[in-house]
Amino acid sequence: MAKLKVAVFISSRGTNMQSLVRACQTPDFPAEIACVLSNNLEAAGLKFAADNSIPTRTIDHRDFETREAFEAEITAYLEDLQIDLICLAGFMRLLTEEFVNRWRDRILNIHPSLLPAFKGLHVHERAIESGARFTGCTVHFVRPEMDNGPIIAQAVVPILEKDTPDELAARILEQEHRIYPLALKLVAEGRVKIHGPRAMIERAQEQTLSLLNPKVENF
Repeated sequence: MAKLKVAVFISSRGTNMQSLVRACQTPDFPAEIACVLSNNLEAAGLKFAADNSIPTRTIDHRDFETREAFEAEITAYLEDLQIDLICLAGFMRLLTEEFVNRWRDRILNIHPSLLPAFKGLHVHERAIESGARFTGCTVHFVRPEMDNGPIIAQAVVPILEKDTPDELAARILEQEHRIYPLALKLVAEGRVKIHGPRAMIERAQEQTLSLLNPKVENF
């Protein structure tokens, strides 16, 4: 069976891209990273990709008069490579409805919260300020609305009493590096079926364990 051809979009370090590359380097992984694309020539993740013999391309949004023209150039490049799936990994550009619909059910995104909570930016500050006891990260199919779409995988991370946003972000990032390769594997194996707003996973072992925070002795 041919491996799924994946394009990863980044704008900076691309640490989630790096986790996907490492997963795809496993011989039996059902996907391959066919290219890493950035809108930022200075994105540090481009060097990592090149060092791992992955083709890279920079398409600077500032070179185009409209978002549509920018995205048309991206689509032409992806179609030349016969890309099957796009993984957004810290790509700091909002995609138009036209682009998202053209690639419907073929774009994944990772967001550092338990969606649908805390969409958008400044996620960790908002999670702490809200008084929530848990947050986490989510991999989902992309829809035109920001941080919206059927959820494939999530990881739960407790918010500690003395957490700073940076400390919380670091613990969440560790889990992002776990669930993004997992979600890609499930999609590449054809085990993810979309039913309306939900993504259903075939042959999955469902998690029934409940979590408590804080944990109190003898209670």
